[in-house]
Amino acid sequence: MKVSTLRALSPADGRYAAKVEPLRDIFSEYGLIRFRVLVEVRWLQCLADHEGIEELPPVSSVMKDILNSIVDDFGIDDAERVKEIEATTNHDVKAVEYFIRERIGNGPETDSLKDFLHFACTSEDINNLAYALMLRSARKDVLTAAMREIRLSLKKLAVEQADTAMLSRTHGQTASPTTMGKEMANVAARLKSAQQRFNDVTILGKFNGAVGNFNAHHVAYPDIDWPEVSRQFVESLGLTQNTHTTQIEPHDWTAEYAHALVRYNTILIDLSRDIWSYISLGYFRQKVKEGEVGSSTMPHKVNPIDFENAEGNLGLANAMLSHLAEKLPISRWQRDLTDSTVQRNFGVAIGYLLIALDSLKKGLGKLQINAEAIANDVEGAWEVLAEAVQTVMRRYGIPEPYEKLKALTRGRPVDEALIREFVSSLDIPETERERLLALRPESYIGLAGRLARDPDI
Repeated sequence: MKVSTLRALSPADGRYAAKVEPLRDIFSEYGLIRFRVLVEVRWLQCLADHEGIEELPPVSSVMKDILNSIVDDFGIDDAERVKEIEATTNHDVKAVEYFIRERIGNGPETDSLKDFLHFACTSEDINNLAYALMLRSARKDVLTAAMREIRLSLKKLAVEQADTAMLSRTHGQTASPTTMGKEMANVAARLKSAQQRFNDVTILGKFNGAVGNFNAHHVAYPDIDWPEVSRQFVESLGLTQNTHTTQIEPHDWTAEYAHALVRYNTILIDLSRDIWSYISLGYFRQKVKEGEVGSSTMPHKVNPIDFENAEGNLGLANAMLSHLAEKLPISRWQRDLTDSTVQRNFGVAIGYLLIALDSLKKGLGKLQINAEAIANDVEGAWEVLAEAVQTVMRRYGIPEPYEKLKALTRGRPVDEALIREFVSSLDIPETERERLLALRPESYIGLAGRLARDPDI
């Protein structure tokens, strides 16, 4: 039967397959096997380098090259060979061990090496480190750059539109003006904090045997400081040791990782909806791409599809990440297998995030400011100056300033003449009166421009 993305069950492997390509070698079955092989080989090398294990002498330079090539040159054919072995063993981690035995071959050094393959390990020693390396790689090699691109696009828009006065809407009603740039800066600042929280999640690994007590290690070599050996090994992989576990690493850090992404994604959902709304108001136009169709019946339409696509895929990512965060830290007694099948979906969850980031990047790149529409909106909203006038009245001790402005403006049309007449009647210093009389809705933006240009966002 022909293999085609058209027959994929998941859009991540079908319609959006190209967008998740950077994740394939990390989260696929191939990726999981590759990281398992890495952990097994590095542990064998660690044991061979330990002077307290006399039965496993240091390996020769030739054997070092062989072991390193098993990791460095691992390819799809190797993964397929592991799957062939698994068809017999019906155990995925044991199949990796047998694959490495094959690749080591036969020779004067190999008998002792084969005996110490998977030494004192439970399968979860291998698996938890493999998944930790997968999530570390996704963060370091894929997500960090994609997140940075979105934030830089928003920062650029913030600076470009720092002084573009825009009518705010709180509760859907007209409110004190802001600038388009300041609103984009708000999101960039939130994303910076959220990404930092994500980057700060410490990725842990456990390597302490069947139920976390170094039982087998200690009975075989009671004089070796196994917790220290474990720490050095885990840290050699770029991870942090979790000293207290059962058979499995308890996945609390994984939940933090997933929750950090949920919080990040939620900010992007908020952004997607706001920009969708600004496009609807006419604040933004979208660059038209030749040949694209916005509607099957209405030729004029240029739909905000990139932001709709982003919102939908961020929602899917959050649904999966929330389940991962809520389910994985729960395990019956020292171990059950409910985490195993769930963990295999890390790539799907992060894949939907990557699809969303790609859509947002594209959408932000198509935005064109419609300064006329924004100006028309804010310039006619004289009621927003009620805040400015009553605040100056407070400064100069005029009684009931809020109540007087409420009576003047609430529930009635407010125009320039009404505001100017009221200001002219105020008993305030002449310089203040002139300043208020010169104020217009589009100039009442406070420090928005300065805040939008903040280099630290």
